[in-house]
Amino acid sequence: MALARNLFWLKGYNSVSMRDLARAYGCQPANLYNYFKTKESILFEVLLEEMEQIIRPIEHLEDEEDGDPVEQMRFIITSHLEVTLSHRRSAKTLFDVALDSLSPANRKVIVSMRDTYDRIIRSVLRRAQERGLFLPHDEKLVGFMIASMITRTRIWFHPKKGVTIGELADFIFRFALSGIQTADGRE
Repeated sequence: MALARNLFWLKGYNSVSMRDLARAYGCQPANLYNYFKTKESILFEVLLEEMEQIIRPIEHLEDEEDGDPVEQMRFIITSHLEVTLSHRRSAKTLFDVALDSLSPANRKVIVSMRDTYDRIIRSVLRRAQERGLFLPHDEKLVGFMIASMITRTRIWFHPKKGVTIGELADFIFRFALSGIQTADGRE
């Protein structure tokens, strides 16, 4: 899917044809049609792959009552950032415009996965609030803000600009905590 993701980014999803995709993969368009009925089905697979990579490592946190919610939040941020920046160049704007290019059924799948992510992060935030570690902010808004900080790094991050992904994850974590953590919950 990396070649398709990159081509969609370079030319824009609407400007890419099945012929362009076939050329990128070194095959005939008919070969692609053996696996994908439409260009939109390829876009769906690109987005699905990324959402699975974001959710898979953190899905256990939704119901993990025993763990430290502060460390769980650090893990969510780090994991999400690593996936986001691994697709940084090729997905810089793709995810922003891609949902409009999906059929209602495929859009529903991707939105459902995004909702799963939101539910996981809110669950961790709620547990931290219940334990008095985080301030009682609206966990939905806090979750959106944290996810937005992570996803928008695609626009400006470059590994040669003096900060590693790990350092950036730590900064986002500390920055988010400075707005939500109680005095009792400080490290």
